[in-house]
Amino acid sequence: MTGLKPREFVWVIQGRLAVSERIGGYGVQHRRVRREEEILWLKEEAGISTVFSLLGSTQNLASYRDSGFDVRGEPLTGEYESADVQRVFTGLDEVLKDPNAVVLVHRDLVDDTLAGVLAGYLIYSKLVDDPILAAALIQEILKRPLGPEGRALIPVPS
Repeated sequence: MTGLKPREFVWVIQGRLAVSERIGGYGVQHRRVRREEEILWLKEEAGISTVFSLLGSTQNLASYRDSGFDVRGEPLTGEYESADVQRVFTGLDEVLKDPNAVVLVHRDLVDDTLAGVLAGYLIYSKLVDDPILAAALIQEILKRPLGPEGRALIPVPS
């Protein structure tokens, strides 16, 4: 095995869509060497081709590009509205239209917002048609409860 598996890395859709905390860690935990080891693991072991970042800053995006990833930045920070979340769903959908794309979505942490976005994307993409089931699936995949902030990001199909 090469490299270092990112913290909280898990497949949401096996072989297509994964999630983890920020590559290299966040805040004072962030280390360049760790980032390089995690990038190596993501490429060699997981086959990730695209990093879809929800971070507010673009500071790591150049490192990801330099490492050979396709990169998409769709910031989702602070107070956001349904249009912001819709923009993320649309962006994920565009990236995943490529049948060869293997996508990693991340924020600083795998938090309620990220979990809600993933559950919401399952509804948006019509992979799941019941918001309750989407929430339950994401809770099971991430091994964490989904609170009110995350549940508010799951669209109700019309």
